[in-house]
Amino acid sequence: MSTVLKVSQINTYLKSLMDSDMNLKNIYITGEISNFTNHYRTGHLYFTLKDEKSAIKAVMFRSSAERLRFEPENGMKVLIRGSVTVFERDGTYQIYCDDMIPEGIGDLTVAFEQLKEKLKKQGLFDEEFKQELPLYPQRIGVITSPIGAALQDILTVLSRRYPSGEIVFEGVQVQGDSAAPQIAEAIRKFNRLKGADVIIVGRGGGSIEDLWAFNEEEVARAIFESRIPIISAVGHETDFTISDFVSDMRAPTPSAAAEMVAPDYREILYAADKTLDSMIDVIDKKIYRYSLNLMAAQKVLSDHSPHKMIEFYETCLEACETKIKTDLKNKVDFYENALMHYSAKLDATSPLKVLTRGYSVVFDENMMTVRSVNDLKENDRISIRLSDGTVECTVEEKKGNE
Repeated sequence: MSTVLKVSQINTYLKSLMDSDMNLKNIYITGEISNFTNHYRTGHLYFTLKDEKSAIKAVMFRSSAERLRFEPENGMKVLIRGSVTVFERDGTYQIYCDDMIPEGIGDLTVAFEQLKEKLKKQGLFDEEFKQELPLYPQRIGVITSPIGAALQDILTVLSRRYPSGEIVFEGVQVQGDSAAPQIAEAIRKFNRLKGADVIIVGRGGGSIEDLWAFNEEEVARAIFESRIPIISAVGHETDFTISDFVSDMRAPTPSAAAEMVAPDYREILYAADKTLDSMIDVIDKKIYRYSLNLMAAQKVLSDHSPHKMIEFYETCLEACETKIKTDLKNKVDFYENALMHYSAKLDATSPLKVLTRGYSVVFDENMMTVRSVNDLKENDRISIRLSDGTVECTVEEKKGNE
C-alpha cells in the first residue's frame, strides 16, 4: 500500500529539493515587472517577473529593498539576482530577490529621474519658491568637505572679490552613506541659528555615485525648507543634481558660486566713485541754480526792503506815542483841577468846618448821633465832639425847648 502524505510534507519535500539544488542558488533572471505591490507596513516588495512566454512570482524582503536607489514599477525591465525556492504555505515556487537593477540603464539614473519627477510634481522646483540672493551679504555660509578642493576654490574667490564678507564654514562629508544626513543637518543648523545671509552647498566633480548625496530626497527637502537662500555648486558645469533644481540658484562650479554670491569690491568702489561724481555734479548744479534764485530774491528784497517799512512804522509809532502822552497829560491836568475844585467845595460844606465855628456833635454810648433830647435819659453816657477834641459826659437832666 502506498504511503499517504500530507500536503505540507509534499511542499516541504519539494522545498528541500530546490534548496539543495545549487543551480537555483544566486542566479540572475531578467524579465518585466508586473503586479507590483509595495507592502508599506512591512517594507517587502511583491511582484511577478515575466517574459513573452512565462512568469514567476518574486519577493524582495525589506532588508534588500532598502538598498534600492529606485522605485520598481510595472512594465520596468530589470535584472534580478536571487534564489528560487518553494513557499511551503501556498505550495508555490518563487524567486527571493537579493539585488535588482534596471535593464539597459543604471539604477542610479532611474532613481534620479524618478525622484526628479516626484519632486517636480510636488512643486519643489517651481520658480515662485525661489528666493532672491542678497546683494551685499555680511555672512556667507559654506557647506562642503573640509578637505576638498571646492572649499579652497570658494575661499580664494571670496577673499579676492569680497574680503569684507564673513565666511561661516560647516564641514560635512560629501559622499558616502552618511553624507546626505550631514548636509541636510548643516542646512537646518544654519536656519536654526540664523547663521548666514546666504549659503553655498556643494563639492567638486565626480561620478554619479560620488555626487549621489546631492540627489538624496533628504537633502532636497532641507534645501527647499531653508529660509536662507541657497546656491547649489555641485560638480562641473555638465553635472546636474536634484539639489541644483531645488536650490534658489545653481552655479556650474564652486568658484562660480563664490562669484555669484559676492560682488567684486573693486566694482563696488568703482560704482561708488561714479555715484559720488554724479551726486557732486547734481549738487553743483543745484547750488548754481539756487545761487541764481538767491540773487533774484535779494534784488526783490532790495526793491521792497522791509527796513523802509520798519522806519515808516517807527515814525508812526513815535507820533502815536507823543499824542498818547499829550492826551494823558491833558486828562491828568483836567482831573487834578476838578479834584481841587471839588475838594474846596467839600471842605466848605464839611461838618468839621462847622465845628470850628463853635458848634458840636453829641454821640450816645453806641456812637450814634443824638438828634433830640428824647434820644437820651438821665445817667446816659454821651460824647461831645468839638473842633479840637471830645468831652465825655453824663446826662443829669434833660429839658426840652419849652
